Amino acid sequence: FKEDMLMSFYDIGKKPPTFGDAAAVANCILESEVQFDVGELHFNIFKSVVSYITSVIPVYNKDQVAASEKINTYDSLDEEILTSYNEFALANLLFYAMKENACSEQSSRMTAMDNATKNAGEMIEKLTLTFNRTRQAVITRELIEIISGAAALK
Repeated sequence: FKEDMLMSFYDIGKKPPTFGDAAAVANCILESEVQFDVGELHFNIFKSVVSYITSVIPVYNKDQVAASEKINTYDSLDEEILTSYNEFALANLLFYAMKENACSEQSSRMTAMDNATKNAGEMIEKLTLTFNRTRQAVITRELIEIISGAAALK
């Protein structure tokens, strides 16, 4: 997949995503001047606490947006408005994807931590049972030795 990726970001996602993060990523993409008609944005959509759906949203360049049939429905658009719209639309899609990804990641972490807690609880119960059995065996052996010693003295 390396040849299919334009860029990667390391500081995004360490904290809850903000629109500023999405705008920064959108600006990097737009400033890279890579030519494309339609790109794909892959992300996870939160479905439930235990599952998520991997989804793909198309990302269009400014020319594709300008060529769409219903773009002039509400107002006549000049180049500056189309550029602003395209920048905002890309940042908005990225922000949506970042939020959904963050939600899916947190639910996966919560599920993993819940499972780890259950496993730790089960392990503690088993170790407690083993410890108690071992302690009881030691006590029983000591009692047998005491009784055997007392019987030998008679």
